[in-house]
Amino acid sequence: MAVCYIFGSGEYGEQWPRMEQGDLIIAADGGYAQLEKRGITPQLLVGDFDSLGYVPSHPHIVRHPVKKDDTDTALAIAEGWARGYRTFHIYGGMGGRLDHTLANLQLLVGLARRGGAGFLVGEESVAAAVCQGALAFPAGYRGTVSVFAAGGPAEGVTLTGLLYPLEEARLTGEDSLGVSNEFLGPPARVQVRRGAALVLWHPQQGLAAPVHESLGE
Repeated sequence: MAVCYIFGSGEYGEQWPRMEQGDLIIAADGGYAQLEKRGITPQLLVGDFDSLGYVPSHPHIVRHPVKKDDTDTALAIAEGWARGYRTFHIYGGMGGRLDHTLANLQLLVGLARRGGAGFLVGEESVAAAVCQGALAFPAGYRGTVSVFAAGGPAEGVTLTGLLYPLEEARLTGEDSLGVSNEFLGPPARVQVRRGAALVLWHPQQGLAAPVHESLGE
């Protein structure tokens, strides 16, 4: 499945994606500098370019005014979605300003509610949203993983393959039940029957990304 990769101006860790033919690479404003530093030319540039400080010479630029309703990352997602992409890997979208990190987490929830899949990759954490579906982790994952209700209660939450399992639980924005669980090495799964949840874990070098699954209901 082709992936839309979006690069922002936030923090970057050691992880770097293996982009393949058919993937779409979008630089969101200051993310262009990160790609340029690595000798990668994006297919599309999106944003108001206040972070970058200049408008690059590039044949495909979607420029927006500084005073706008959406963030550069949101505008980049919209461009990828309009081109038929439904899986998004967002780099440089964490760290720095907390409000922008929270906005990007909300964008993950929006993607999940529309049937898309998004991964927000930071220096110390990766985040994804699950909405009436499941997130399946292949064997080999280690470290902590946390699950939080997003945009209302998350119901029918079932966690398998983790140190602290859950069965048809209810998570809300007023409790911390899902925080600081732990991978054990075997395959693991986070399922949400109703509502949406955010899942955060540590980056795992060399392992395949978890897979979004439909519950088929």
